[in-house]
Amino acid sequence: MDRPALPRRFSQVDVFGPPGARDGILGNPLAVVHDAEGLGEETLAAFARWTNLSETTFLLPPADPAADYRVRIFTPGGELPFAGHPTLGSAHAWLEAGGRPAHPDRVVQECGAGLVTVRREPRLAFAGPPLVRSGPVEDADRGRVLAALGLSAGDVVAMEWVDNGPGWVGVELADAEAVLAVEPVPEHFPVVDVQDGTLGLAVGVAGRWADPSTGGKDLEVRAFFRDGAQLVEDPVTGSLNAGLAQWLVQAGRLPGRYVAGQGTRLRRDGRVHVETGDGQTWVGGEVVTTVAGEVRLASDGRRG
Repeated sequence: MDRPALPRRFSQVDVFGPPGARDGILGNPLAVVHDAEGLGEETLAAFARWTNLSETTFLLPPADPAADYRVRIFTPGGELPFAGHPTLGSAHAWLEAGGRPAHPDRVVQECGAGLVTVRREPRLAFAGPPLVRSGPVEDADRGRVLAALGLSAGDVVAMEWVDNGPGWVGVELADAEAVLAVEPVPEHFPVVDVQDGTLGLAVGVAGRWADPSTGGKDLEVRAFFRDGAQLVEDPVTGSLNAGLAQWLVQAGRLPGRYVAGQGTRLRRDGRVHVETGDGQTWVGGEVVTTVAGEVRLASDGRRG
């Protein structure tokens, strides 16, 4: 017997847009399904494919008593243990829907990577999770990364693993202009197996702006990965920016507080506010709700 498709609260939010923007169309969109209990794996994956956004999240009661809520994060190609803009977007949607955190100044999210703290002021900011892989990229993989980005060894200032779940490799280039000039080579993605191989290689490139005062950005960032058969450039990427900060600030090549821009080549205007100190990296940004309503999805009777 088919189960009825029940109405569930639905939000679509814009994350990491420029400060002061009220229309929510310049950052990275996220679809959020509230009250997702009872939805099975196939339904979650199918709905994420249907929204066709970089990520769709599903809010659930926490399994860990230290968390305020639990989230599952899906791309059109599969599930992620952690991602940055879905973390901020989900926290915003949960709070806007009436969620009451145990501590008024922060929200604790449970996800596949464990517990993630989201600070509420001066803007939502998540505590960057520890890197699961860091350090130098092996020579063979380094060559594959260069081929994937269409770069030569001389174009790269430094390269390291900055993986906090999605499989990121960080590539520092000479300046922001070099970052904006990168033309990735799709046939060279994927080049490294990450997790179960569904994501392939996830690569982030970063370079400093010579004069941040002209655009309010200290750093320019771009993110590339394969999701299924498609090579994707992500508009704005919280997890990558967290990993880059943990690498480049510790190496002394970035200050402890800065603003990264992302999405320029995609005609977006993303802003990621990064602050480090006392052993913690905070990655924050603006979140605006652009769509609010309900979605009808059928329960299969199992806990999500």
